[in-house]
Amino acid sequence: MIGVRRSSTWLCAVCLVELAVLAGAQTPPTSPPQTPARAPAVEPIQREVQLVARFDRNGDRRLDAAERQQARDYLAAHPELRSPGRRGRMGPGSPGPLVTPAEVRPYPTTPLYDINTLRTIFLEFDEADWERELAAFHLTDVDLSATMVVDGRTYPGVGVHFRGHNSFLAVPEGRKRPLAISPDFTDTNQRLLGYRGLHLLNGYQDPTFVRGVLFLEIARQYIPAPRANFVRVAINGESWGIYVNQQRFDTGFLRDHFKTTRGTRWRALNNAPGGGLSYLGEDVAAYREAYEIKNRDEPAAWAALMKVCRVLHETPPDRLARALEPILNVDGALRLLALDNALMNGDGYWEDGSDYNLYLDPNGRLHLVPYDVNEAFRPIGGRGGAAGRGVELDPFAGADDPNKALIGKLLAVPALRARYLGYVRDIATRWLDWTRLEPLVATYQALIAAEVARDTRKLYTTEEFRNGVAGDGAGPPAMSTIKGFAEGRRAFLLTYTDALANRSLASGR
Repeated sequence: MIGVRRSSTWLCAVCLVELAVLAGAQTPPTSPPQTPARAPAVEPIQREVQLVARFDRNGDRRLDAAERQQARDYLAAHPELRSPGRRGRMGPGSPGPLVTPAEVRPYPTTPLYDINTLRTIFLEFDEADWERELAAFHLTDVDLSATMVVDGRTYPGVGVHFRGHNSFLAVPEGRKRPLAISPDFTDTNQRLLGYRGLHLLNGYQDPTFVRGVLFLEIARQYIPAPRANFVRVAINGESWGIYVNQQRFDTGFLRDHFKTTRGTRWRALNNAPGGGLSYLGEDVAAYREAYEIKNRDEPAAWAALMKVCRVLHETPPDRLARALEPILNVDGALRLLALDNALMNGDGYWEDGSDYNLYLDPNGRLHLVPYDVNEAFRPIGGRGGAAGRGVELDPFAGADDPNKALIGKLLAVPALRARYLGYVRDIATRWLDWTRLEPLVATYQALIAAEVARDTRKLYTTEEFRNGVAGDGAGPPAMSTIKGFAEGRRAFLLTYTDALANRSLASGR
């Protein structure tokens, strides 16, 4: 993990902030939360419907065409198994230009997540109605088999399914929907440049395509976070345009960032009350409702997760840091909270208290890892009291929400609160500085601009792609643009932390 560069100016600012916080200039609520109340959910919690074990007649752990038809008939007869969700108002896309592997440049030795490389991933389905079949099996454990060609090499029998929640539900047939690809679907040893899975995101809520890539680039300066770049996808010979290629939270991620493939991984499910490390009692069933385990299900791993929640809930502030340190990467948690808040990740912990990843390492220590980040760098309103504040989101937003135990508990400890505010200020100072952000954004967009212009399946217009960065040049950039947000958010956060420091100096501390 790359640490924060601590310049003397930054350290001085942190010292002033610490004095202010210790003097009580800003103290979030410290009363221990009870069993979490159920917060209103935007969409119901959705879990995968398990169909493979039910309909796999030949025992190969996947469904052939006949088995898939039986599974589709079963889903049609049981609509209660899945929420219908909501649909957006955009119309269908139109067919894209034809493209073949011979027409694109191969990159056989370039790393999969190289930010300066634009690969093309070719998928060939035998099924003419592949899109409808993928849609039918959304939020199930069924993959559709395809042949994949990348850099001139053929990968037979890869698994493909539509992924995502709102990024799928709000997008109609014929438009770009997010994809998950498993090269090891039929051959457990098959990898794409060393990786066993791909998550390809469709740019939902981000006409610029760069917000998620930008967030993760910054996040990796502070914590282990997924890598991300851009790819072009062609399906059955037709270009489906640009996707964000975000690293999957799997053993490849652990290998890259933790130098091991061992340990337990969970996802805190979207809209799951209590999924923010709230203490839900000693019945593991309650935790299974809030967290989805991603690998081998072991009682000892659940016990370790429950212990972190219990210690957070029961330990007084003056003993909390010492009690947590052996079982939770406290500094990493503070950094993730600071990133989510400072960059206003609309799917972040401050907003939902869920929708993030957890990793229990082989030493029994829990780490937080980002999951959805495409809604960062924009002044959205937030649930839990943050609505309508725009770029003036308080750094302590969510501290009084019982579903966000990390914020309320960690930031009730003066020293941890001071460290957190130091990270918030550092992010604002270094990474919300437009002179630093602009070259990154310009490089990202230059790589994909021509393909975005040709993309007939994208969710937003080419004009929105361009103007979403800094506006149309007719006046100051709106706060909804990346530049307008960065400048407004930076000014607010620096003013906020300066005020605490000045208050500390005035008090003589």
